[in-house]
Amino acid sequence: MNVRAVFAPAVVGVGALVLWETFVKVGRVAPYVLPAPSAVFTELVENFETIVETGLASGLNTLVGLVAGTVFALLAALAATRFTGLGEVSMPLVAALNALPIIALAPILNNMFESTSSIPRRAVVALVVFFPVFLNTLRGLREVDPTHTELMDSYAAGPWAFNRHVRLPGALPFFFTGLRQASSLAVIAAVVSEYFGGLQDGLGSRITSAAANTAYPRAWAFVAGACVLGLLFYAAALAIERLTTPWKRSAA
Repeated sequence: MNVRAVFAPAVVGVGALVLWETFVKVGRVAPYVLPAPSAVFTELVENFETIVETGLASGLNTLVGLVAGTVFALLAALAATRFTGLGEVSMPLVAALNALPIIALAPILNNMFESTSSIPRRAVVALVVFFPVFLNTLRGLREVDPTHTELMDSYAAGPWAFNRHVRLPGALPFFFTGLRQASSLAVIAAVVSEYFGGLQDGLGSRITSAAANTAYPRAWAFVAGACVLGLLFYAAALAIERLTTPWKRSAA
């Protein structure tokens, strides 16, 4: 592991927290405007078990939605690559889908299902994940080196062999670019979708509850839990990428 790659961000992060604490204490900023990091840390310690419990609930919704959205995006990208007409039609539809205020669909979906159902939140996550994974994967599947195409043609390789040995490996870096983007967006979508009712078992519901009760440091503590959850999903996506594309590390 590159020590400098870890040390530099850590120093910047600690420095930012020190400046934050100083600004709040010296400037006497009201807690409802911006609580001090020390107050947030205190709430983080006191509510650690609750943060972990609610983080697991939000994490499960994120995971299910991320997997579902990724699978559908992959299938759609493969179909759009295989059938040219479908690819031309799908792009405007996907662009229109991305323009929709997906989070605004959360209260509508909540009304469509029971109040104890997690389907609305997972559906919101899947919709948010779909666009970056589909767009990046489709680009990777279409950008094939002509030299590779000529080589496979000279071997009389069929469509399956071409896809397996050329198209799919070449699209992996593009796919993981979309997955890394989607991993962070998925956590945001899962937490924000919890603001609109339904099960009160996630980080989003605790953030709104704490803010409504003017417990602002506690609300920020749950926000910190959501940040950690987002980092975990991003790190997992990065780890999967490094495991499945070892040639990128060797090239670097």
